[in-house]
Amino acid sequence: MFPFRYTKAADEESALRAGAAGARYIAGGTMLVDLMRETVERPDSLVDINALPYTSIDVQPASIRVGSLVRISELGAHPVVEQRVPMITQAILLTASAQLRNMASIGGNLLQRTRCLYFRDVSAACNRRTPGTGCSAIEGRNRTNAILGTSQHCVAAHPSDLAVALVALDAIVVTRHISGERRVPISELFRRPGDSPEREHNLRPGELIVAIEVPIGPETRRSGFFKVRDRESYQFALASAAVALDIAAGVIRGARVAVGGVATVPWRLPAVETALRGLPATADVFRRVAALAADGATPLRENGFKVELVKRVVERQLATVAALP
Repeated sequence: MFPFRYTKAADEESALRAGAAGARYIAGGTMLVDLMRETVERPDSLVDINALPYTSIDVQPASIRVGSLVRISELGAHPVVEQRVPMITQAILLTASAQLRNMASIGGNLLQRTRCLYFRDVSAACNRRTPGTGCSAIEGRNRTNAILGTSQHCVAAHPSDLAVALVALDAIVVTRHISGERRVPISELFRRPGDSPEREHNLRPGELIVAIEVPIGPETRRSGFFKVRDRESYQFALASAAVALDIAAGVIRGARVAVGGVATVPWRLPAVETALRGLPATADVFRRVAALAADGATPLRENGFKVELVKRVVERQLATVAALP
């Protein structure tokens, strides 16, 4: 680990000033500290933001506002979230270990960095870690990498389960900067790698996530999250699906579907959503429509199995959620 300066922010203003001057924000530190130990991250300065007042979960009739410093275990255990947006609770319970969920913050979880083997190996070429060096994963060990949203410069999969659920739900990310506040649709927060994979999100330097706002409605009660991984616990997704359905008299009136583990960002499936509307909620329909889930995929040497896997994961989760009361 390289030397760095560490300070604690007493208030939002001092945190934003430090961020604008180049300091990195740290809350739970479950990702950043590991990357610093491995010398993947080498920040000169850290500012601890745990004293800031972003720790509440506020339930309104049409939305839930979650402070960015809420621990993900707290959000997953919230009774209103579990009842009205079970997709979020299920995504959280399938994330990491109980100990890490107790430490990790909501904001940090969304901005966690990829688990690509070559990103974490400082001896390997990685455009995301060191722009212009190349991408070892393209011709290397790429079983866990992405098949959607990739480029010739990066094929790293996005790691957050919670982000997949929030993308399906059209959540809003509320941020603060020394220049003011912004409200960013979460689908616009994450960046596909393109030719600049080192830029993983659209936050400005020093911009701080302060809250996430999740719309809730009739379809969010009938929702769920499913994840396939190599082992039963403490493992990142090979493929996952977040699904919410609005069904009346056996007919699908609306659908929200996003997938994870297979793309460079949390991946919404608008073609699947559109195809489902107006159709009966039947196994045959789910099988036929789920076939669209891998459209545009570009598999690599070791991860071609994800093309079929993501279709099956979406089909299974559509059937599971449709059977809910």
